[in-house]
Order: sequence, then C-alpha cells, then structure tokens
Amino acid sequence: MLLNGKTAFITGGARGIGKQIVLTFAQQGANIVFTDLQENEAVHEVIKEIEKQGAKALFFAYNVADYQATEVAVKKAFETFETIDILVNNAGITRDTLLMRMTESDWDLVINVNVKSVFNHVKAIQSHFLKQRKGSIINIGSVVGISGNAGQANYAASKAAIIGLSKSIAKELGSRNIRCNVIAPGFIETEMTQVLSQEVKDAYFKTISLRRGGNPEDVANTALFLASDLSAYITGQVIVCDGGM
Repeated sequence: MLLNGKTAFITGGARGIGKQIVLTFAQQGANIVFTDLQENEAVHEVIKEIEKQGAKALFFAYNVADYQATEVAVKKAFETFETIDILVNNAGITRDTLLMRMTESDWDLVINVNVKSVFNHVKAIQSHFLKQRKGSIINIGSVVGISGNAGQANYAASKAAIIGLSKSIAKELGSRNIRCNVIAPGFIETEMTQVLSQEVKDAYFKTISLRRGGNPEDVANTALFLASDLSAYITGQVIVCDGGM
C-alpha cells in the first residue's frame, strides 16, 4: 500500500472530491484526520468507511477560515497520531455570479474560505513538518485559476492565489524535504455539477478531449500520487486533471 503507516490531514473531507481523497488514502493504508463545517450523518458514514479499511479516523468540525480553530485541530491531531505526513487543502466554496452583480460578501467569503484556509493549515502544520524534515502538501485548485471563467471572478481569483501561494511554499520549504503541489481539476461530476442540465453538460464535454467529465476518483488518484513517495522529486507544480479540456 502506497501510504502504509502515514497520516493524512484533509480539509472538507465529508463529501465530493474530499471524501474520495479520504477513502482512497485510507484504502492505501493511511490514518485519516478530516474536517468539515459541521458534524452530521454524512461524517459518521465516512468514519465508518475509513474504519472498514482498517485505518483510524479523527474528525474536526470548524470553519477552515478560522486560524485559531485550525491551530487547535492540528495540535489535537498531532497529539493523537504523533505525526502527520500529508496535508490536503481541499475545502472550498463557490458564490458564482457576474462581477457586476457580485457583492462584497460574495468576494470576501470565497477568498477567506478558499485561500485563507490554505494559509491557516500550512502555517499551523509547517513547524511539525520542519521538525520531521518531511511532508507533502497538496492544494486543490481549479482549471479556472489558470484560464479564468465568466461568472466566477471570485472563485477563479482564489484558485489562482492558491497556485502562487503553493509555488512560494514549495520554494520556502523544499530544502527541508517538504513538497507542495497543486491539483487543478476540470469538469468533475460531483454534487456541484449534478444541478446542471444534460444540455449544459454536453456543451462542456465538447470542449474536453476525452469527451466526458471526470469523477472524484480521478482527482483522488492524482492526490495519491502526489502524497506518495512515487512523486518524491515533484514540487511546486500544478497538475491539471481535466481530460484535456
């Protein structure tokens, strides 16, 4: 198993892409720390699935944009598992609308949750990684952080910021054997895209070389590669997972 004996800390791990990363990592032998905004039945189901794989699970409910709450969770995670080897900053939100209709709160909320959460968790965990002289940080971006997208100025800006932040982290921490990479998913079929009509989906698929949407497993498998020792010489990179969009 690629992650046997390792511990992974994954934000936004109760559903969608985050949930699939959690389950894939657990299947590959990692103990899991994961977060979501609140504890509910979906969280309990994820914990059961982790434990079915023979892995240990630890869950925290908090706002990932809150630095103090992040520090508390990271401290408790290290007290429980003694080491964390992998950090996946997956938590994120959208508030899509054209810029002319976008409110200040639409902007601030997306930037805080999507970007500040990455700062919070890297800041809180990096001292432990530095002591260990190892660690893999994986930040979930988006293709719109590279290309931009009408109606998603706040989201695209947040994902572009994650790319710049991640490349800077890679340069700062690389000498201590700490890697930082970004995954930029394209059209992934999750709860967020299920609300789209088939007509809209088909229009998207025509722009994709593989002529289909991706699934959470595609992103999770990319994350598995970056979390494992198979990618030991890869850092500061943006891995686009979009089927050739």
